[in-house]
Amino acid sequence: MYSPPPDPDTERRMRAHHAHAAHALDARTEPGITFWGWAGRTLGAPARTADGRPAWLRLVSAPQDKASGKLWDGALDAQHAFGDLDGHRPALLAVHDAVDDGTAYRAELSARMDEPVLSDDPILRHELSLPAAWWTDLTGTLAKVAAATTDRVAVRQRYMDRAIPEFVGIPAPAVTAWTASHGDVHWANLTAPPLRILDWEGWGLAPEGFDGATLYAYTLLQPDTATRVRTAFPVLGSRAGFAAEATVCAQLLQTVSRGDNPTLERPLRNWSEELRRR
Repeated sequence: MYSPPPDPDTERRMRAHHAHAAHALDARTEPGITFWGWAGRTLGAPARTADGRPAWLRLVSAPQDKASGKLWDGALDAQHAFGDLDGHRPALLAVHDAVDDGTAYRAELSARMDEPVLSDDPILRHELSLPAAWWTDLTGTLAKVAAATTDRVAVRQRYMDRAIPEFVGIPAPAVTAWTASHGDVHWANLTAPPLRILDWEGWGLAPEGFDGATLYAYTLLQPDTATRVRTAFPVLGSRAGFAAEATVCAQLLQTVSRGDNPTLERPLRNWSEELRRR
């Protein structure tokens, strides 16, 4: 979760369109709680549907000429592809689109999951002890995702060809299989108990094992839980999962080069050394 945008005009504009979307979708937002995305691009808040069901209203904005593609349509595409994944994914209830002064707005009304996320930060800052059933639900749900057929793309080969040599120091490995992936499995997108997986805007095809590798990367500061991740996802450490590991390691080392995730730099560099040895 981010702070409100520093530009007061952006904050006023987003709040006004969030209220307009609530009215259009016949939903009632609950006062006092708002969640901002990066630079005020998104605004979310708890709400109620017309018949009183708990919901979540998320508003995303973009310049009108950029309001399309993978991220814009991710939640809607995920609803069509997966539904609620046996209760492990918040169902999308309704969508409302609007355009105002060259900016497009999409409001997504979803079933509300009241379980807390496992971390306020994508990076796990403390060890976790989760029941075996939770791990079984996680791997089983992601296996259902992986079995889906899609033309959406979460990771592009040309990115791998460029980033892996630059940040990991090896040629981009051959991908043995491309599978549908959530694309952003980290601890701020997971709840327990029960398991819910949040934030589906970036899902699509990625190298096999990508979701497990992503979760592992965000667990590197907690060795016991990181070991548990590798146990849950045996593709990690295998030839089949090598491309996914190299891709995720490169992605996060790239964020470090931009000044983000500095606490992960040393364990990521250790991981890259391991990948070079392999």
